Amino acid sequence: MRETRILAAELVGTYLLMLGGPGLAVLAAIPGAFGDAGVLAVSLGFGLSLTAIAYAIGPISGGHVNPAVTLGLALRGEVPARSIPSYVIGQVVGAVLGALTIWAIASTASSSSSLGQTWEGATDSNFATNLWTGDFMGFWPMVIAEVAFTAILVFVVCSTTARGYSAAAVGVHVGVTLTVIHLVSIPIDNTSVNPARSLGMAVFAGGDSLEQLWAFIVFPLLGGVVGAMVWSIVSAEGSADGDADRSTSSARAAAARATASINEALDD
Repeated sequence: MRETRILAAELVGTYLLMLGGPGLAVLAAIPGAFGDAGVLAVSLGFGLSLTAIAYAIGPISGGHVNPAVTLGLALRGEVPARSIPSYVIGQVVGAVLGALTIWAIASTASSSSSLGQTWEGATDSNFATNLWTGDFMGFWPMVIAEVAFTAILVFVVCSTTARGYSAAAVGVHVGVTLTVIHLVSIPIDNTSVNPARSLGMAVFAGGDSLEQLWAFIVFPLLGGVVGAMVWSIVSAEGSADGDADRSTSSARAAAARATASINEALDD
């Protein structure tokens, strides 16, 4: 039963992320229409969506909505091995359903609307796909960005599980992080940091985005591993420092008690 709840929560959460992130990019980022939503708007769409998701399904599944996050937390022992398939299946299905919804809206848009006037089917250029070619920065910038920014995202997520954050604090923490990541990396490769998000859009756009999909699966997953490892190192050092501080405090307290006893004996 718990695995079913996790699968359903991750499906719904990833679906919401797709509508709020790529959905905004496809349906609202139309030149000359609605203020032409740009990098800032799309970044906020992703970040605010993740914040809402953390509040909505965080208590059920943790609100991973990202296989790289699930992998990172699994490596730290935060996710049981038996639950990983439920997380990943939910995320992939939610991403595909979200992309399907975006495609259906765009495909049925009135020809008098701004989108309908330019829509000729889902392609690499109009469906918020992830690429390293074309107007983007190339293969190696993409590799560096996906590993580094996914590592940052997973590092931040790991920090929220270790510090006992409230649901409200977690939502703001991860939402702001994802917003900043998109602000920086959209020009690099349209920002993945999430294999499910990349897969969902590539399935409908096809073309180069489907051929290059492997990279937006492999390198975010690698980034998830790096982020979890770095947090393990940092948190282990923090625990050691905390233990040392507690030991020092205990020693000082014992010394103070011994001094007080000696003074009392001398007074007597």
